[in-house]
Amino acid sequence: MLLSVPGLRERDLTRMPRLGKLTAAGDSAGLVPSFPAVTCPVQANMTTGVLPSEHGVVANGFYWRERHEIEMWTAWNDCITAPQIWDTLRERDASATSAVWFPLHSKGCGAAYICTPAPIHNPDGSESLWCYTRPEMLYGELRDALGHFPLQHFWGPMANVKSSQWIAQSAVIAAQQQRPNFFYIYLPHLDYAAQKSGPDSADAEQAVSDLDAVLGQLFDGMSAAYDGADLQWIIASEYAIGAVDRVVYPNRVLREAGLLRVSSEDVDATNTGHTGQGSGEVLDLAGSDAWALVDHQFAHVFVRDADARIIARVAQLFAGLESVAEVLVGDELARYGLDHPRSGEVVLVAEPDSWFAYYYWLDDAQAPSFARTVDIHRKPGYDPVELHVDMATRSIPLDATLVRGSHGAPVTTAAQQGVILTSHSGTLDNKTIRDVDVHDVVLRRLGVGR
Repeated sequence: MLLSVPGLRERDLTRMPRLGKLTAAGDSAGLVPSFPAVTCPVQANMTTGVLPSEHGVVANGFYWRERHEIEMWTAWNDCITAPQIWDTLRERDASATSAVWFPLHSKGCGAAYICTPAPIHNPDGSESLWCYTRPEMLYGELRDALGHFPLQHFWGPMANVKSSQWIAQSAVIAAQQQRPNFFYIYLPHLDYAAQKSGPDSADAEQAVSDLDAVLGQLFDGMSAAYDGADLQWIIASEYAIGAVDRVVYPNRVLREAGLLRVSSEDVDATNTGHTGQGSGEVLDLAGSDAWALVDHQFAHVFVRDADARIIARVAQLFAGLESVAEVLVGDELARYGLDHPRSGEVVLVAEPDSWFAYYYWLDDAQAPSFARTVDIHRKPGYDPVELHVDMATRSIPLDATLVRGSHGAPVTTAAQQGVILTSHSGTLDNKTIRDVDVHDVVLRRLGVGR
C-alpha cells in the first residue's frame, strides 16, 4: 500500500496517533522531492524512478507548441513516457495486479484497477459528476455505495476532507472486491489549508488531525478487506508546503517588456476548443514572443521559435528581480533533470518565501471571465487563489496576495523536506531518500526489485 500524501511534514506526526501506531515499528526518513516539487512531476518521479528529462512531466501542465495549446492537469497517462511501478510489476509477474486511486495522470494507465475524477462536460457549460474507472462499471457501484465523488470538495473554495474520505472509502470497496497486490492511493487533504491559510495555521493543524482520522478508517478497512493479512504500508509525502508572503507576476513582466501579447475576446464560454475562451483579455500564444506557464514556485517561459536573442532578453529581465532565486537557460536545465523538449526555453525559480501567479492583465477590469471562476484547465498556470471566494461577488477574487503557502522550489533546507514512513522495518536504507527512490523501494517490497 503506497499512500501519496502531499504536505505531510515530520512535525505533523505528533498530531497523528493512528498513523503513528501503524508505523511505530517501521522506518522513517526524510523525503526530498526533486525540482520542480509539485504534484504531477513528483508523482511521476515516485512511480517511474526517473526525472522529468526521461518521463516528460515537467510541470502540472504542458504547452503543446505545434498546436499553440495549453493543457493544465491533463488526466491521461500517455503523457508519461517511462514505465511506472504497475507496468514493471506486471512485466515481471504476470499474475500480479495493481490499483491506482486518484493520482494525476492515471486515466488509461496500465493498472488493472483505476479510479480518478472525470466530470462530464455538458453542452451548456455545466458539469456532471463522474469518475473514470477500470473496470468501467465500477464507478456506478461506488456511486451507489457512497454517492457521487464530491468534486466540489476536491478543489476550490469548498475543498475539504470529504474528498479524501471518499477516496479512502472507495479504495476499501475496491480492495474488498479485487485484492490487488499493489495499491497506490492519493489523499490530497493537507494541500488545502496550508496553501490557503499557511502551513502553521490553526486550519492546517486541524487538517492534519482530520486526515489522521481518515487514515485510521483506511487502515482498518484495508485490514478487513484483506482478512487481516500482513499489509505493508508506505506513506510518502510528495512535498512540504512553506509559508509565503510575496508574489511575482512573470507574465506581467513579459507584457510590460513588449514580449507578451493579448487579444480581447467575447466568445461563447461553452466553446472548449480555445485556451482563452470567455470575455476580457486572453493570451495570444501564437503571437507572443515569450509567455510564462506558472506553477507554484517555478515557471516555464516559452520563447517563440527558441529565438536566442529573445531568450537572452528574457533571462536578463528576470536576473536579479526580487523574489526570483534562479533563472535557468539551456544546459542549466539538466542540473534539475528538466532538459526535455516540453520545458520552456527559460525556467524561473522563486525564492522560498515567494510564488508565481499567472496573471497577465494590467487592469482587473480586463481580466478574462475565467479568472474569477474555478477553472483549472483554461488558466495558463496553477491558481491557488481558487481556494478563496469573494462573498460580495460570489466568485474567485483577483488578489494573489491571499495565498499563504506554496511549494515547488528546490529543496535546500530540512524544512522543505517531506517524510516517508513504513509499517515494516528494513524497508528504507537511508535516513534521507529522494522521490525517485520510492519506485525501487516499492518494487523491492513486492519482491521484484532491482
